[in-house]
Amino acid sequence: MFKRLMWIVIGTLSCALGLLGVILPGLPTTPFLLLTVFAYSKGSKRFHTWFIQSKLYTKHLESFHKHKCMSKKQKDLLMLYSDLVVLISFITINNIILRLVLIILVVTKYWYFHRFITIIKSQPDHDIRHTLKSHGVLKKIKWSQ
Repeated sequence: MFKRLMWIVIGTLSCALGLLGVILPGLPTTPFLLLTVFAYSKGSKRFHTWFIQSKLYTKHLESFHKHKCMSKKQKDLLMLYSDLVVLISFITINNIILRLVLIILVVTKYWYFHRFITIIKSQPDHDIRHTLKSHGVLKKIKWSQ
């Protein structure tokens, strides 16, 4: 019971930070919303269902969570934010082993994002299905109209 409550609290806090990230240009949205999806999936099926049906999820996360793709702007901001966090850690830590771990983490992150995350156009009227199919992300898929 305590673990579930902890995950719900973490999900709610990260959702609030994600909402602030929509408004404030320096605060990233995507990492906090990804944490929200994860935390709610661990804490409460009802909260998880509510969140993945929200406009916030649909607008900022659905393409990434379901199809491993995001707009170039989303990808660049996510990479920049995570690099800043790692850089601050790298500067403040004096342990060479931990610094090596951080370097490995950054290299792995760049490898993963460049290898597995597809960039899509971020135009509001752009048909995401067409883009996903043209990039080979979706081979055969039936879309309900």
